[in-house]
Amino acid sequence: MTETTLKLGLPKGRMKDGVFKLMAEAGIRIRSTERNYRPNISLDGVEAKILKPHNIVKMLHVGSRDVGFAGADWVAELGADLTELLDTNMDPVRLVAAAPADLLVEGRLPGRHLVVAAEYQNLTTKWIKDRGLDADFVLSHGATEVFPPEDADCIVDVTATGATLRSNDLDIVDTLMTSSTRLYAHPAAMENPFKRQRIDHLVMLLRSVLEARKRVVLEVNISPEGRDRLVAELPCMRQPTVSKLHADAGFAVKVAVERKLLPDLIPRIKKLGGTDIIVSPISQIVP
Repeated sequence: MTETTLKLGLPKGRMKDGVFKLMAEAGIRIRSTERNYRPNISLDGVEAKILKPHNIVKMLHVGSRDVGFAGADWVAELGADLTELLDTNMDPVRLVAAAPADLLVEGRLPGRHLVVAAEYQNLTTKWIKDRGLDADFVLSHGATEVFPPEDADCIVDVTATGATLRSNDLDIVDTLMTSSTRLYAHPAAMENPFKRQRIDHLVMLLRSVLEARKRVVLEVNISPEGRDRLVAELPCMRQPTVSKLHADAGFAVKVAVERKLLPDLIPRIKKLGGTDIIVSPISQIVP
């Protein structure tokens, strides 16, 4: 490897499928086997390695990786000095404190001495201090939800839906932070012009997919007299594309709109006289 090789950390575990799918939709091919932790990647000048997300954070922090995917929770836990490049909004979770319902007093932790278990030592001990709790911390190594009630009074853990906590009869009493899968870089990599170029290229490709996932192409035909009213009502990224229909029968208007607006937007378009409405998916958007 040379100073022009960008060292990329790809995640194992629950993040892997989402990240690999995102890369594939951006046209980036990753070839690996189940036991191969150094896959081939179709980006010139990029060398990839598959690691656990918290190890990616550690390696980014010390500079042995230049860029990598990890959760914001582990970046905060390890106090890593990193540059956040992109929030994919994938794998959204909350880091929460939870305890058995019969321990709580009006939904709150009791004012007695407590034992709190978590994998997140730094974030949890800070939370204990900030909340003024009389508590001892116990470090867990997975399956933290099984600690109460015999081995801990309260836990701090990540949850997506709360289902695992509920199945273990635990109620959420506080939220420490929210997290998602994000792309980070070591600050020194951003100062290297060769690596910065590759980082910017990667971010552009990934962002183009994330933006496209939120939008669709909306095409609609409209009469000449209704064109201006329709264009005024349509949200779009910049300006709509307007072209004449055959035999001057009207206009075809095309825009890229947020998918979530469709339930309200389509009835409005019909009311304005729009016809032949077509909604199409988008693969990538590069402004």
